This record gives sequence, C-alpha cells and structure tokens, in this order.
Amino acid sequence: MKKIEAIVRKSKFMEVRNALHAADIEFLSWWDVKGQGNATQGLIFRGIAYDVNTIDRIYISFVVRDQNEEKSIDAILKAAYTGESGDGRIFVSDITQSVRIRTGDRGDESLYNK
Repeated sequence: MKKIEAIVRKSKFMEVRNALHAADIEFLSWWDVKGQGNATQGLIFRGIAYDVNTIDRIYISFVVRDQNEEKSIDAILKAAYTGESGDGRIFVSDITQSVRIRTGDRGDESLYNK
C-alpha cells in the first residue's frame, strides 16, 4: 500500500479531484494550506506593497493499493499541470498496515479502491 500526498494550486484542485475519481480513487482528504517557495516577488497596487510570496494551496492525502500508485500519480500530474513554477509536489510513502475500523478488515482489504 502507498500513501500519496500532493500539494497543488487551489485553482487546479477540482480538476485533480475529478481526475482521481476517474482513476477509481474513491476516498481522499484535503486541506487548505499556505506555502512559500524560492520565488520571491512583490506586488504594488495603488502605492501599497503586498507580499505575494505566501501562496494558497490544497494538500491532498490518500492511501491506495500498490497497483493503483502509478495511475494516481499520472492523474495528478495531468490535472495539476500548468507548466509554470509552483505547480506543486507529489510525495509517495509506504504504508505497512491499514485497518478499517467498522469491519476490522486489514491490509488491502481495508481500502475501498480496487
């Protein structure tokens, strides 16, 4: 099993979510987060300087069977891509155990995706 975590632009979140659902990822969690990369820039509007270095992002997390790892990553890559700096990151970790609380199912059986 793999845990996939992705940080994507807020403007691309619905596309990423729909792409994951099309890839048979039935359950995922997400949070609104802020981040800051290496790019530094400022915005001056009507004589007032605004810090635009802190960027709103969406953090997505879900666990899949090993066989669904690549199609999940591909779905995120295609949906989140703009070609500009700040498209985001994908992280993949190994999961050693999963238990569905309601049924007591363990391992792959505890996950919804096929």
